[in-house]
Amino acid sequence: MKNNNEATKIVALGGLGEVGKNMYVFMHHDEIFIIDAGVMFPESDLLGIDYVIQDTTFLKQNESKIKGLLITHGHEDHIGGISFLLQNVNIPVIYAPKIAIDLIKNKLEDRNINYDKLVTITKDSVIKSKYFSVDFIATTHSIPDSFGIVLHTPNGVIVSTGDFKFDLTPIGPMADLHKMAQVGSEGVRLLLSDSTNALAEGFSKSESAVDETLSDIISGHSGRIIIATFASNIYRIKHIVETCKENNRKIVVFGRSMETSINLALNNGLLNDKSMFIEANTAKGLKKNEVCILCTGSQGEPLAALSRIANGTHKQISLMGDDLVIFSSSPIPGNAASINRIINKLYLKGVRVFTNSEFSDIHTSGHAKMEELKLMLRIIKPEYFMPMHGEYRMLKSHANLAVMCGVKEENTFVLKNGDVLEMDADGIRKAGNVIAGDIYVDGSRIGDVGSIIIKDRKLMSKDGILVTILNINPLTRRLLIKPNVTTRGFVLVNENTELINQIEHKITEIVTKALDSGPYNYTDLKNQIILELHPFINNLTGRRPIILPVIMEVREMSNN
Repeated sequence: MKNNNEATKIVALGGLGEVGKNMYVFMHHDEIFIIDAGVMFPESDLLGIDYVIQDTTFLKQNESKIKGLLITHGHEDHIGGISFLLQNVNIPVIYAPKIAIDLIKNKLEDRNINYDKLVTITKDSVIKSKYFSVDFIATTHSIPDSFGIVLHTPNGVIVSTGDFKFDLTPIGPMADLHKMAQVGSEGVRLLLSDSTNALAEGFSKSESAVDETLSDIISGHSGRIIIATFASNIYRIKHIVETCKENNRKIVVFGRSMETSINLALNNGLLNDKSMFIEANTAKGLKKNEVCILCTGSQGEPLAALSRIANGTHKQISLMGDDLVIFSSSPIPGNAASINRIINKLYLKGVRVFTNSEFSDIHTSGHAKMEELKLMLRIIKPEYFMPMHGEYRMLKSHANLAVMCGVKEENTFVLKNGDVLEMDADGIRKAGNVIAGDIYVDGSRIGDVGSIIIKDRKLMSKDGILVTILNINPLTRRLLIKPNVTTRGFVLVNENTELINQIEHKITEIVTKALDSGPYNYTDLKNQIILELHPFINNLTGRRPIILPVIMEVREMSNN
């Protein structure tokens, strides 16, 4: 690792002021390392949008400097954007833990992307370049193979925790507290730390406490059990499988992501007994106390398995009166309403429902709470601190915790995506910004769904759409028949014939006036219809549907 007098630059292209879309860039002279490339799931107002990803203009502009993409772990908010990133920016190599690599390969195969530069990292891996030396710290999270990343730069050491918690009785391996302490004792210039639970007091519950509660519930129920949890929480799935084996229950799996996670766990030796998993038809021949259904849908997703079961639309599973449904998860912000709808439907079907509460420990977060965040700060002992991965209030709370733990207030940086930090011998300071907006993914469309399209979708969802078809003879410059009006999401045509007649009459007036006034073109005519029809409909109904005029030229046949 060479020295020079330039500043080392740090910039987040995603992950600040939001939960998800994580991407952090570290640049020194002509070298760039990127940490993570995640997606963010859209809020309810982003109608039709599948994912939100980073604007990677900065990376494209500096493409020749990129030395590699470093992955902390295999969750969607850290790897979900890789397939989109590779379509826009040349990434020479991706360094990732084994579990994350398997998940990345699945994603690339789904999108028919050929990429063979995936390198597996372990806690002992070291990556060296001209200006950087990178090594890894094993951490505890809700998915195996999770790492913090240590970047040695010419201007000091940077530690990025990734997602973590401190669990002294974990289901998987312990976090490497010794290496954390060693790195801290050798001197850390800047710490970037996970802020997801920075507003939650105390310590997070141990995964082993959750396992005890789940074991008691599973062993104590004589009917069928349905468990919904995050497909990525492989340790939770591992315990559910082991507990079902102890209680002579076979497992039926529903949900593609759940099937993928179980296959991944089997292939990596995290699960060992394939015979525990059976098909739905096989389960019909077993007693109810010999069956457990493991499914997706813990967040109330409308197309997930649990939602279809609750709605009675699942092709293979119907609810029974003595079923027990367990939500082994906590609501992601914004999902509470969807989850409550599913829970209400389950209660209406007469089944028992367990959700996580202070009285029932059936889920624990994989993210550190306040006391754990303080512990990380005390172990790493950074001179400067930048909270990451969280909404603004979370980042601000985390910065306050850092001050409580000895970091000078002026040495904390609560930033926005795109803000640039510069680190040199004199210190660390904010130094300008780069482009770092949101890019929307709608099916196979990346980035061409703009704010105008989103606005139109919101209008359609609220006020509907009105289509009017006009048959015009271009020779005689007149309407052949009255305009045909149809609507979707505005009004029912058959039940509002008087309103539709008024609208058709108004369109006839607008078109006749335009055709009689002289030369015209179809674009101007359509715009005139929209311009005059909007206030007319708004006055009648108080609504403003999207208006779509369709003009068809029809030449009348001569009688001669």
